[in-house]
Amino acid sequence: MPRLNARPASVVPNLSERIDQLSAKRQEIIRPILEHPREYVLLSVRAIAQRLQTDPATIVRIVRGLGFPSYRHFQRYLHDLSIAFATSLDTMQTAARPSGVQGQVRNSIEQDIKNLQGLKNSLDAQRLTALAKRFYAARRILILAGDLAATLAYYLEYEMSVLGLPVFAATSAGRILHLARSVSRKDLVIAISFRRGLRQTVEGAQQAKAHGAYCIGIADTYLSPLARKCNEVFLTSIESTSFGASYVAPIALVNALLAACGQYRRSKTLALVKQAAEEQRRGFRWYTA
Repeated sequence: MPRLNARPASVVPNLSERIDQLSAKRQEIIRPILEHPREYVLLSVRAIAQRLQTDPATIVRIVRGLGFPSYRHFQRYLHDLSIAFATSLDTMQTAARPSGVQGQVRNSIEQDIKNLQGLKNSLDAQRLTALAKRFYAARRILILAGDLAATLAYYLEYEMSVLGLPVFAATSAGRILHLARSVSRKDLVIAISFRRGLRQTVEGAQQAKAHGAYCIGIADTYLSPLARKCNEVFLTSIESTSFGASYVAPIALVNALLAACGQYRRSKTLALVKQAAEEQRRGFRWYTA
């Protein structure tokens, strides 16, 4: 998983400005591709040209005019674009159609395994170690999320509180606004949002960074606005074969982050866990027959 400053060649800054610089005719040619990336992402230059009733050379010239080094880089951009703008209907329609419920269950688990494998192959443990150091140095840790991602925020907040870290989750627009307004350079912000990015989360991260906080994004594509608004971003897939997003890989990322924090100050963690163990053995919260 590369750092944000190692921006993939498939991500071109100021793409909208480059589109405006194209001739009207070329804008009309490229518009269907950008509006419906899933329909074109797997097509060759020749196939796209045939579908749009033009020639391959024109497609290549348009792609280079947009700032992409090659058509292959443009395809990668379309792949990221199809992820960022995917809907529940898109994921169901594009997934392989299994035979019956049992086939769908198998496909779902296989997709989760693929997501986990992708995280395993790309995750840089050194980045998590550096992040754990930031956590312990921060005055406050704010976790911004909304909608389904709120479940990740509450999970991370709960586990970090076990470590005694000063952590606060904000999952509503109002709370995000007020907390982001009060941060400073001493604070650390984690913003979690996938696909196109939830407005309240993205704008909260933007405001927090403007106030000097160090901002970390968790998203699923470099086209996420969090990749532009935050100091660094961690990518993890939420691809699913059904109508919902899969949070298996994001949970694994959060668990890896928690493991780094727990190990960074192991002696303190052990002291806290010993106290927790006593409560877990004899605490009033636990059911006894």
